[in-house]
Amino acid sequence: MPDKTMPGPVQDSACIREAVCIHTKKIYDSCKDKDCIEDLRFYPTQSSQAVIERAISIRAGKAELLYVYIDVEPVGFNRGFYTVDVRYYYRVTAEAFVGAARPVEISGLCVFDKRVILFGSEGNAKIFSSQTSLEAMDEQLLRQSNLPTAVVEVVDPIVLNMKLVDVCECRPCDCELSDIPPCICNCFGCELCCGSEGKRIYVTLGQFSIIRLERDSQLLIPVYDYCLPEKECTCGGCGEEDPCEIFRHVKFPVNEFFPPSASLPGNACPPPGKGCCS
Repeated sequence: MPDKTMPGPVQDSACIREAVCIHTKKIYDSCKDKDCIEDLRFYPTQSSQAVIERAISIRAGKAELLYVYIDVEPVGFNRGFYTVDVRYYYRVTAEAFVGAARPVEISGLCVFDKRVILFGSEGNAKIFSSQTSLEAMDEQLLRQSNLPTAVVEVVDPIVLNMKLVDVCECRPCDCELSDIPPCICNCFGCELCCGSEGKRIYVTLGQFSIIRLERDSQLLIPVYDYCLPEKECTCGGCGEEDPCEIFRHVKFPVNEFFPPSASLPGNACPPPGKGCCS
């Protein structure tokens, strides 16, 4: 009787029971990117703008990704390829210094647009399901039922730089932001300032992202066995447990007493005369 096969790398000796057909999302194309987004316009809240007008300098804070809007359209001159337009909405916070007083926290919105071209194959089938829908038909989905699904994976960006400038120093092509989704405005609790200010802030962000195109597909895969949990359910301290018995199962924190050295890879010995190895 062969050993039970667990999720992970499969040995050549593993026994395959059967081949089954599953319905899943197949990734046709994907890309990763490391964007350095320079001089993004910062749209502050009204209370923050009042502070910015009196600010002498600012100190960078942090950025939080609020929402990502994704639009997929076919490329006319190259069948099977699609443009993926992505708009990122960020909430950025900073500290403004006004005179000799303590810094005041300010917050606002930054927006970044990105476009990539990926292969998504072709499909003309219209897919319907018996799954319950609590809302009316989505006209956009009906019109674009043959498009692949775009998925964007992204982490909160890193604030690399912020600068405070007078409006007269701004670029002539610096246009105002319009059509902000109501859900984005609600994240700030008050109205955003999009113009007629005396001073502005520009932000530079570092953004890591993965974008992929996928379609519903039926795939034939090998099956080894049913995937049953091996770990028993525990109540996590709902009963009377001996704290000393719990402590005995905690591993000794060796790295807390002996921090690893970045200059010594693995178990390599230090140079002669600089360590205990001979």
